[in-house]
Amino acid sequence: MGRSDREVTLEVPGSKSITQRALIAAALAKGPSRLRNALLADDTLYLIKALELLGAEIEVEEGELRIGGTGGKISVPPERIFVGNNGTALRFLTSLVCLGEGRFVLDGSPRLRERPVEPLLRVLRSMGVSVETPENPGCPPVLIQSRGLPGGQVVFEDLDSSQYVSSLLLSSPYAARNVGIQLAGRTVSEPYIAMTLQVMEQFGVAVEKPAANTFCVPSGQAYRARSFTIEGDYSSASYFFLAAALGLARVRVPHLTAASLQGDARFLKILEDLGCTVAWRDGDVEVACGQLHGGDMEFAMGDIPDMVPSLAVLAAFRPGRSVITESAHLRIKESNRLAALAAELHKIGISARETPDGLIINGGRPCGGDIETYNDHRIAMSFAVAGLAVPGIRIADRDCVGKSFPGFWNELQKLSQGAPGGGKNDP
Repeated sequence: MGRSDREVTLEVPGSKSITQRALIAAALAKGPSRLRNALLADDTLYLIKALELLGAEIEVEEGELRIGGTGGKISVPPERIFVGNNGTALRFLTSLVCLGEGRFVLDGSPRLRERPVEPLLRVLRSMGVSVETPENPGCPPVLIQSRGLPGGQVVFEDLDSSQYVSSLLLSSPYAARNVGIQLAGRTVSEPYIAMTLQVMEQFGVAVEKPAANTFCVPSGQAYRARSFTIEGDYSSASYFFLAAALGLARVRVPHLTAASLQGDARFLKILEDLGCTVAWRDGDVEVACGQLHGGDMEFAMGDIPDMVPSLAVLAAFRPGRSVITESAHLRIKESNRLAALAAELHKIGISARETPDGLIINGGRPCGGDIETYNDHRIAMSFAVAGLAVPGIRIADRDCVGKSFPGFWNELQKLSQGAPGGGKNDP
């Protein structure tokens, strides 16, 4: 595709990953905290409701989240805790409710009931926590009969999600004993663990790293209430970076930092390797592209799985063969993303197939088609950008983007003027 000389500035919300971690820390702290630029979307609203049921006081005031923390004293809710299809909330809350004393039930949508949490439950049981999954082994609903989080030494082996580790880390300061965590074998999405450690430190909790893949959280610590500003979301920005890579405009996104611990910032490096230019100006990032490099290329995405949909759509337009690896865990996301991406790329005339740990995509000339989103926000947003470049791409279930980016369609409209596809993305 040719390069557009238009420059478009596009806004993204606060980081979903940081918002959810900061919500947990603030809810466990004693006293009032304020979260600025927090993401308010379906996922975070489910987590907010859950934390309120557990005793936190949370309100939105003048664009901020104001949180009255529990001091680690967890209330037993009068009802089950429902988190929709928010897998992060499910996993974070599974450890958090262990701090209380009583019966807790965590549940969610039909898709969430298919998403595993057994690796975390296995570790909690090894500490002495009573945990059951009475309807679907290893998956929600999760029933926990808690008498506090005992603490102790645990091992996570060959993980398909780093969220199990982050979950235990976030609640460990309030355990009865020191918590020692060892990671053995494969661990995916490791930048998210670093993000968890950073948020814990910023809320006043120290985590020791006595050896590689080993963490120790001394007991007797507590989060300190504070005011906290959340940086912009690289995951949400990736769709606009994709638009720039397709030559639709020079895209400028504010409120992102080059020093971010968000793993998805690495998508910018991938784009540079493919021929895009990335520049930082006055605290904003600008991405532009003339022509994508062709040829056979391999992309290991184990640390940034949420970027696979954006990369897969980009690969559809790039001349050459793209091999995406280290991504088997995408089968347990909001949808089976590997199967979904292969199926929807076929609909727009692109040869794509699943492999055991990823995708192989042969770039070409995408055409129009009706895109099924599988109620997956990242499928919808990545193919919506393709719809700016190619006429006739229609996105079903547009509302699913509310999971992480309620304002997506309004921002995308700024790109649609003069786009080859017209930017309609008809429902």
